[in-house]
Amino acid sequence: MPNKRILAPLALAALAALAVGQWFIWAYAPIEETMGLVQKIFYIHMPLAWWALVSFFVVFVASIRHLMTRSAASDILAGAAAELGVLLSGLALVSGSIWGRAAWNVWWTWDPRLTTTLIMWFVYAGYLVLRGSSAGGGMGGERRAMVCAVLGVVAFLDVPLVFYSARIWRSVHPAVLASQGGGLEPEMWHTVLVNLLAFGLLWLTLLLLRFGLGRAEERAQAMLQGREG
Repeated sequence: MPNKRILAPLALAALAALAVGQWFIWAYAPIEETMGLVQKIFYIHMPLAWWALVSFFVVFVASIRHLMTRSAASDILAGAAAELGVLLSGLALVSGSIWGRAAWNVWWTWDPRLTTTLIMWFVYAGYLVLRGSSAGGGMGGERRAMVCAVLGVVAFLDVPLVFYSARIWRSVHPAVLASQGGGLEPEMWHTVLVNLLAFGLLWLTLLLLRFGLGRAEERAQAMLQGREG
């Protein structure tokens, strides 16, 4: 695995940063007057959502590169980023539902931000299903990679919509207030930034790990095909 030299230090740095982030959440950031402790979900929810969107941007860029160069590495990177994006956006939806139950007294509401995020999750979950369907339907590896690359580009159209939905449709999502600096003390912003960095290190660690595993799988399949040939 080509990234094994940096993977272990990066993983340790991510764990340390996550621990520091927890201290900022529970000891440094003040308790919000209206919601109390439940508001602290925000410091986990926002990084999850943010890095999910970054993951899907990586899928977009890697898919374009694969269409241009037919690079197997780009296809593997797109798949690894999509897996991370689906995981993180799913966790963001779950954590957001917990917050919504406390703030709105419902687990789910068809708010524009929530609705577009759910659609995005389903689109990229379908992308992953397509990637895993190469064994069936007569779709070979290269053809599957090309179809997935096209879908990876088209699917990204929903990502800017998720980002701007709260502003376009006057959502009641707290992201609107947060983007305007409303309701957040300086200590809260410090906590947000620390946890964004911590989850970013975790994201990079998982992405490199999954990419390395994908390359190893590719080499193993090539060896098996060589023996069969």
